[in-house]
Amino acid sequence: MRILCATLTGAMLVVLLAGCFTAPVIPPTGLVYSNYKAPLDPDVQGSSLGKTGKAGAMSILGLVALGDCSTEAAAQDAGISTVTHADYQFFNILGVYQQFTTIVYGQ
Repeated sequence: MRILCATLTGAMLVVLLAGCFTAPVIPPTGLVYSNYKAPLDPDVQGSSLGKTGKAGAMSILGLVALGDCSTEAAAQDAGISTVTHADYQFFNILGVYQQFTTIVYGQ
């Protein structure tokens, strides 16, 4: 019984904390639907946008997560060798389907 309680408690903590990530700007998240774009780098002074590259990862039911949303993958998508700025986009429907996209700009 103790093992079951500990397992359930651990699972609840993982579910509650799974959406916590750090970024300079985290817009409000809707329980039913979310679709927003925000900066990963708040220091944009002197940044030129140039080419745009994207890379993403998705999750289904919080059980399966796939993809490469790294800055490197996004830069390779557009053939960018120097990244000057980065944003991210988050999309969520009822926690059933979620998508995170890294967007980079550069030369």
